[in-house]
Amino acid sequence: MRIWVLPTFWTILLDVAVWYVIQMGTAYACTRIPVAYFERSRLFTRVYSFEQNGLWYERYLLVKMWKSKLPDGSRLFRDGFAKKEMRGNHKDYFRRFVIETRRGELAHFLAMLPAPVFFLWSDSVTGMIMIFYAIVINLPCIVAQRYNRIRFNRLVKLRMEK
Repeated sequence: MRIWVLPTFWTILLDVAVWYVIQMGTAYACTRIPVAYFERSRLFTRVYSFEQNGLWYERYLLVKMWKSKLPDGSRLFRDGFAKKEMRGNHKDYFRRFVIETRRGELAHFLAMLPAPVFFLWSDSVTGMIMIFYAIVINLPCIVAQRYNRIRFNRLVKLRMEK
């Protein structure tokens, strides 16, 4: 399926450049989606029973051990919402945090989808490495977003009950 055959140096350079454009492009595009779109759960952001209110992520993926080591890309964009540390303690902040985890989850999911494009100029081994890269780079961020959203949903509900 390879359309272009490039020397190794140019293949690596193209791979890095294309990944940069994909990651930044999807992140930027998702920051342009109105907040209202993320106010309710959709199919991909719905909390499922297997997640056991976040316990599944703690038990099987040990999310508490590594999630703080993930980068927060919010500083890359003017309208970014930092999720690395809490910056508020009221229900509106918690609600917005939940919304932004949905936005982040969508951005990381969308960033994985174009991975097969690398087969256009890469051999099959390199193409598979690019798919592996997409998963390894984005899936931990999706897991952290889901885990944090479950926790913050509980906080929002508690605040609303008060």
